[in-house]
Amino acid sequence: MKYKRVLLKISGESLAGEQSYGINKQMLDYYASEIKSVYEQNVEIGVVIGGGNIFRGLQGANKGFNRTQGDYMGMLATVINSLALQAQLETLGIKSVVLSALPIDPLCEKVSSRRAIHYLENNHVVIMAAGTGSPFFTTDSTGALRAIEIKADVLLKGTRVDGVYDKDPEKYTDAVKFDTLSFEDAYEKGLHIMDLTAFTLCKENNMPLIVFEMNTKNNFYKAVNGENIGTTVTV
Repeated sequence: MKYKRVLLKISGESLAGEQSYGINKQMLDYYASEIKSVYEQNVEIGVVIGGGNIFRGLQGANKGFNRTQGDYMGMLATVINSLALQAQLETLGIKSVVLSALPIDPLCEKVSSRRAIHYLENNHVVIMAAGTGSPFFTTDSTGALRAIEIKADVLLKGTRVDGVYDKDPEKYTDAVKFDTLSFEDAYEKGLHIMDLTAFTLCKENNMPLIVFEMNTKNNFYKAVNGENIGTTVTV
């Protein structure tokens, strides 16, 4: 495999599948099996999952919640998703652990780079929950931060689109896909790949980013193996 230690970022909405809310068991099974196929190649895997299938802080703010409280509620939603993925991985015989920016005894240990790396080196899939532990940060920013902290070789953002386009391919049939991009090009073109904080973290810490379509079987394996799928963004 091309990459030996990776950080996979997936959205909470992806766990809902065709449901509008909650965790779809079929999708949970699918993501666990995709992770297993890479884990079996002796790749060290960190995972960050969003919480939008349960609660998003911005949505709460739009409904009258205090933004800070709403963001903390969203962080707890990511813990629920992370525990669900851990449970499914363990049914497949894969050792895994949930580390949380908000420690919740006895469910989650406090996340730290040292602890996460220790578990990775001891053949655990490390699922990092509760965002950064602070409001006003997205799980994209969390993914970038955790990838840097665990010294990952690459940050893999699994989406429902097969890469980065010059405009929304779900709206425009003439949208053009980029196979590779520099961070500078993405800035200049105004491409919305991740939020600006996440993007800047990757750029300033020389963390390569691959955006790929996660819901096609074996795409995660192919991305980790260095096959030409999705869009690769580098310095």
